[in-house]
Amino acid sequence: MVLILSQKKILVMFGKLGNIQIEELLYKQVIGRLGCHADGLTYVVPISFAYDGEYIYGHTQEGMKLDLMRKNPNLCFEVDDMLDMANWKSVITWGVFEELKESPDRNKALKNLIGRILPLISSETTHLSPQWPFPSNDLENIEGVVFRIRLTEKSGRYEYNTSAALFAG
Repeated sequence: MVLILSQKKILVMFGKLGNIQIEELLYKQVIGRLGCHADGLTYVVPISFAYDGEYIYGHTQEGMKLDLMRKNPNLCFEVDDMLDMANWKSVITWGVFEELKESPDRNKALKNLIGRILPLISSETTHLSPQWPFPSNDLENIEGVVFRIRLTEKSGRYEYNTSAALFAG
């Protein structure tokens, strides 16, 4: 769609993200929204995560989110990148929750979570050990529940609008 405003063209595009764009967005983000549902209750909660091309990895404490995921392991997960309300990308994935209690899967997940690039100022929930920002040498002593989501489907959308650049300049 192209709009004309005072002899300036505004380009507005809506569309689907391709597989490469979906993967880039999943790798780039560190916060996503986890959607779970069980016993007639739907719960959407932001979580910090890591992505390795196959799994979404997370670390949490006991609570509602874990209770629901254990009852119904089928999940939805969303990430987005929003420049402004008219320029954004969003990816929605579906997958299956797997709690990781044993090494080497638990250690692999923790290494992915430790290895992600975090903002300098970040939430305490992203700091997996007291040594943060330095990685723990003993992954077995990191407390909490480690899990992964085996992704089964991915979809992405975007909006691109040049009007912000026209009005800024």
